Amino acid sequence: MLIRRYLILWLLMLAVNTQAQLPYSQQMTNTVMRLWKDSLPTGNKWTYDQGVILKGIEGVWRQTGDSIYFNFIKNSMDKFVQTDGSIKTYNFNDLTLDNILCGRNLLMLYKVTREQKYLKAVQILRNQLRHQPRTPEGGFWHKKVYPNQMWLDGLYMAEPFYAEYASTFHEDTAFKDIALQFELINEHARDPKTDLIYHGWDASHKQKWSNPQTGNSSNFWGRAMGWYGMALVDVLQQFPADHPKYKVLLAILKDYCATITKYQDKSNGLWYEIVDKAHEKGNYPEASASCMFVYTIAKAVKENYINKKYLIVAKNGYEGIINKFITKDNNGLLSLEGTVQVGGLGGKPYRDGSYTYYLSEKVITNDAKGVGAFILASVEMENLLKNKNEWLPKKR
Repeated sequence: MLIRRYLILWLLMLAVNTQAQLPYSQQMTNTVMRLWKDSLPTGNKWTYDQGVILKGIEGVWRQTGDSIYFNFIKNSMDKFVQTDGSIKTYNFNDLTLDNILCGRNLLMLYKVTREQKYLKAVQILRNQLRHQPRTPEGGFWHKKVYPNQMWLDGLYMAEPFYAEYASTFHEDTAFKDIALQFELINEHARDPKTDLIYHGWDASHKQKWSNPQTGNSSNFWGRAMGWYGMALVDVLQQFPADHPKYKVLLAILKDYCATITKYQDKSNGLWYEIVDKAHEKGNYPEASASCMFVYTIAKAVKENYINKKYLIVAKNGYEGIINKFITKDNNGLLSLEGTVQVGGLGGKPYRDGSYTYYLSEKVITNDAKGVGAFILASVEMENLLKNKNEWLPKKR
């Protein structure tokens, strides 16, 4: 009996040590698969949170070739996609860009399996974009219930899918429209003094949260800028290099990376909930934004979109994330602390976009958006530094 107890203890210790030797991307993915093996944290609702996590896990699958990761993505999507291509809990008439993001997971599944149900589901989401309401200049409304409003979040929700669809199915005329979404934000929502980008822009200038002169919201929310950067770098990967708008998007990305570098806290490598107010009362380093910035910069360096000098920015940011936000339980499973749960504008109860509003939102552990962004950032850092005389940080 005593020998058996020692054997069990030894096996548990071995499992913990083996887990600790894995790259952080795999360690955090193992947490996801342990915590949410029956359903992702969104439960039984089709929503973008699962799209962020599953895109990160796709990176782990491509990095390792281990089918357990592919099967997890497939099983997660199969809970929603029916044999006729219809999507459980998805409502076309909501016309919300949030519903588009998981289309990237479906595109991957279709390319690998060639199952028609995934193609049919993908076409439903592409058709939504054809009917998505737009501002007078052609920008997608974030949601039907938010008329004439473009949010930075929405560019990540829609444009990488839109670009990959266009690339896959040779819908070449779509690329001009995709670029337009970024151009409108760059024209209207970018602050000329700081080069930071406001969370939202109301083309009608009617919302209570919007500036009557510019239509912009009043703060630079970290995760919103994170969504925007990830959207840019992911879209460029699908964009034809000989398209006239390619250089436009590349210039926007370069300016973006230079700007967020200026606002990185050099003492810890992180970025704050409100990006430009690091030292104001109540502000704090925020995990999801920091992960998204690291992902964007690391991928931009890897793809040669920006100068390799930015690698130090990504490395310092990633080390800061590991040291500030990563914890480990007795079973060796990672957790990500420090992600703000939500952030929005308008709605009920009304969110006014003020500094006080953003700091009032709850900060939680293992938020899906933060965990997904951490896996994405980890994969990019691991790919970038693999087989080089570089280091990946270890928890101090």
